[in-house]
Amino acid sequence: MVENKRITVFTPTYNRAYILNRCYESLKRQTNKLFIWLIIDDGSTDDTEDLVNKWISEGLIEIKYYKQNNGGKQRAHNKGVELCNSELFICMDSDDFLVDNAIERFISTWDSIDDKKIISGIVALKGINKGMPIGTSMPQELKLAPLNDLYEKYGFKGDTALLFRTDILKRFPFFVAEGEKFIGEGYVYLQIDQLYNLFILNEIVYICEYLPDGYSSDVRKLTKDNPKSYMVLKRQATFFSKSFKTRFVNTIKYLIGCILSEEKHPLRNAPYKWIAIIAFPLALFLSWKWYR
Repeated sequence: MVENKRITVFTPTYNRAYILNRCYESLKRQTNKLFIWLIIDDGSTDDTEDLVNKWISEGLIEIKYYKQNNGGKQRAHNKGVELCNSELFICMDSDDFLVDNAIERFISTWDSIDDKKIISGIVALKGINKGMPIGTSMPQELKLAPLNDLYEKYGFKGDTALLFRTDILKRFPFFVAEGEKFIGEGYVYLQIDQLYNLFILNEIVYICEYLPDGYSSDVRKLTKDNPKSYMVLKRQATFFSKSFKTRFVNTIKYLIGCILSEEKHPLRNAPYKWIAIIAFPLALFLSWKWYR
């Protein structure tokens, strides 16, 4: 039953029936079965629903399936968090999969943490296989850090697998702009960073492959198609930036979002107005150069 599950493995999917089986097979192999697989089908038109119903009928792992109109990953994530009843939550994209002991390692690591008041979850490594991380290993001797500090302060490079406390995720939903279908995941993670640390697990628990039909395949097109979301994302990044350099760069990106979304008062709404005044001509030029 769901009440006994420690972790919800959330998978948002759209027309990925051709590869979703890899997720399923990896979950069947888990050495610890105290999880539920929550699939949010974002309006697929292939045979995803029939495939998942077949797996549900097999009864080998617990699966919850929810289908909604196509609205993008952030809407699917918000719905997944809303439906989640377990203590912990991890997003496993439909083209990726977990190593066989991932759930076991997450649970044992989480249970080893004595004081969880300032801990939002666990950050571990993604790899192209179990022996090769996507980027660097975690900094030696570092046990706790906000996600953004891991990159900017401690020099980590690469991709991470993120297991969060569900109660925290419920407080920080993704911004959703009408008519848009994407906003960067940093929108949620950066807010959580202001209040909590992540516990560092220096192990590869998640195998990742970026496919041509994935969201990350064309960042420029994502920005152009989702300008208001990009504006909101970069405004927040500017507000939380800790150095002049990152404030200036994020201000330029915020202003590009304003220009693309035809925001009426970009300078008035900028977190640092004097930086925005300086950056605006450059943002105009880059908007013309990159997105004309």
